[in-house]
Amino acid sequence: MSEFTARIEGLYRYPVKGLSPQKLDRIALAPGQTLPADRLYAIENGPTGFDPAAPAYFPKQRFLMLMRNERLASLRTDYDEATHTLAIEAEGREAVRGDLRTKEGRLAVEAFFRRFMPAELNGPPKVLSGDNAAGGPHSFSDVARKVVSIINLASVAEVEKAAGHPVDPLRFRANIYVSGWPAWHEFDLLDRTLTAGDAVRLKVVKRIVRCAATNVDPATGIRDLTIPKTLLQTFGHADCGVYAEVATGGEIAASDPIG
Repeated sequence: MSEFTARIEGLYRYPVKGLSPQKLDRIALAPGQTLPADRLYAIENGPTGFDPAAPAYFPKQRFLMLMRNERLASLRTDYDEATHTLAIEAEGREAVRGDLRTKEGRLAVEAFFRRFMPAELNGPPKVLSGDNAAGGPHSFSDVARKVVSIINLASVAEVEKAAGHPVDPLRFRANIYVSGWPAWHEFDLLDRTLTAGDAVRLKVVKRIVRCAATNVDPATGIRDLTIPKTLLQTFGHADCGVYAEVATGGEIAASDPIG
């Protein structure tokens, strides 16, 4: 247990890699898995050879993603987990809606991205699904292992001071946002197991090295900061947040204690 009183301030998942977050009130976690439906889909940017029957890790550069495609942040999306339906809003209106389990739904979404960002495509955009993998759903995460990501809001506040500019915590695209820890306390938790809610156990396994995706304002899609550079120059590292593996499953909710 941590010596600090901390709680979960926000829970988020990203059903489609690179697209907008989905805020959650509560979620059930399973051992060895990511948040349900987190990065369950991705938009392939040119052929990868991805095999849905035997999914493998590919680096994020093979997909549409914020590090290179900041215009994605200007889109607002809604995902219905029961029907796997994705709706994308662009410039204040719904641009496309489709069931990602169906060929028709995927084709509609792919056609939208061909229109929306043709100059940034390395080949035909293709909706990839991790839903049918053996051993549990595949996640198109930035790391090969199945983890949840945790951000300490006090650390974000220190980054904001260093940047001299407001820093929306959603720039870090985490699953769990925590208040009540001192800045950078998350790095002291490596190889320790946290309790979240009543029963969930999360083993902290890795610091998160930040990339240029954090330079993009999630509200505007404008690349307006240099977060990795600011971290390196001010703190001597480019890390913010940690990854954790779910050791014991159960339900967690916003406002639950964690530590």
